[in-house]
Amino acid sequence: MTVYHFVGIKGTGMSALAQVLHDLGYTVQGSDVEKWFFTQKVLEERGIPVLPFSKDNIRPGYTVIAGNAFSDTHEEIEAARQLGVPVIRYHRFLGELAGKFTSIAVTGSHGKTTTTGLLAHVMQGAHPTSYLIGDGTGRGEPGSKYFVFEACEYRRHFLSYFPDYAIMTNIDFDHPDYFANIDDVFSAFQQMAEQVNKAIVACGDDPYLPNLQAKVPILFYGLSDENDFQARNIVKTTEGTAFDVFVRNTFFASFSIPRFGTHNVLNALAVIAICHYEGIDAGTIAARLQTFQGVKRRFSEKTVGRQVLIDDYAHHPREITATLEAARQKYPGREVVAIFQPHTYTRTQTFLREFAESLKQADHVYLCDIFGSAREREGKLSIRDLQAQIPRSQLLEEDNVAVLKQHPDAVLVFMGAGDIQKFQRAYEQAVLSA
Repeated sequence: MTVYHFVGIKGTGMSALAQVLHDLGYTVQGSDVEKWFFTQKVLEERGIPVLPFSKDNIRPGYTVIAGNAFSDTHEEIEAARQLGVPVIRYHRFLGELAGKFTSIAVTGSHGKTTTTGLLAHVMQGAHPTSYLIGDGTGRGEPGSKYFVFEACEYRRHFLSYFPDYAIMTNIDFDHPDYFANIDDVFSAFQQMAEQVNKAIVACGDDPYLPNLQAKVPILFYGLSDENDFQARNIVKTTEGTAFDVFVRNTFFASFSIPRFGTHNVLNALAVIAICHYEGIDAGTIAARLQTFQGVKRRFSEKTVGRQVLIDDYAHHPREITATLEAARQKYPGREVVAIFQPHTYTRTQTFLREFAESLKQADHVYLCDIFGSAREREGKLSIRDLQAQIPRSQLLEEDNVAVLKQHPDAVLVFMGAGDIQKFQRAYEQAVLSA
């Protein structure tokens, strides 16, 4: 039996895929940079070896799964080619694996990670379910019928998948380093829709998704009356959100979720629609929705003194708005402070005004330097360009995080897709050492 060697195993998708294969009984190892990353904790718990990058890691008889962040000139990929070892890109391997199950791809510009995690959690209450979540979490359940996985649209990687079902949460212009405009994004989702084999569950409230064409049924969900699955009578409290679901204008059941913000009602609706289509009873769905603990880096909370610290992956204006809305719902009357680290120069440049408008919904804003990427280490603008758009916003450095103590009863929302967590860790350390 081959050894699956992951080049870049600490990547969120790569880590999750390694866990799935490990659980299904395959021999798995991987390599990466030696910098600590949050995904490696679960790899270590599984006993999956994580090695420093070296061409000597590659041996005959291995199968190399290459992370998409690494080019063909990477030393391990070159070593594999020289040895005649197969090299398969992450998204292509995932597409092949998904074909062995009743597969459900979860995609969309926003909300796919939370929706993937929620769907996997709910379906596990009815059937053995394997899953791969974009927060670095994966599980291969022996004997599982279903495989729930996150499908990323970036560089059209999701076109490697031919799933039985697809959930499409929304279409928005993002990844401006790759997509030319919103029409380019839509064309990618349209092509994905044509590759689905049984049914698509799509948000009917989205301005673009109702325009999809497909050879399979499209079930729409949302808050408006035209949807097949509609949430009505939404009640938001500091404990969560309750709502009734109507299926084609007929009452189906009442549900409540320990989550906050309208976006989480929509995520739950998508899950309810798939489960209804697959014949899972309302009681099981309701019970599992109640016990969902969330996914990593999506409104992850901890209390430090009198402050609440929230870690969130939000890196697009629409996601920032949703996260701040959720904070307002759970903590009404408290000061909400946004600490934001933009991710990539092209995204910051493209959405500069929109970032400013979304961040202004906080009571106070702190900005961290722009986090580049492997593809893009510098740009034409700086964090001061965003600061100029937000009155009274301040710049935050790792060594001056103690300034956040000026907000003693606040909800501090740390947002970003880069290494924003280091600012939160530095602040927690500053509080503990005070």
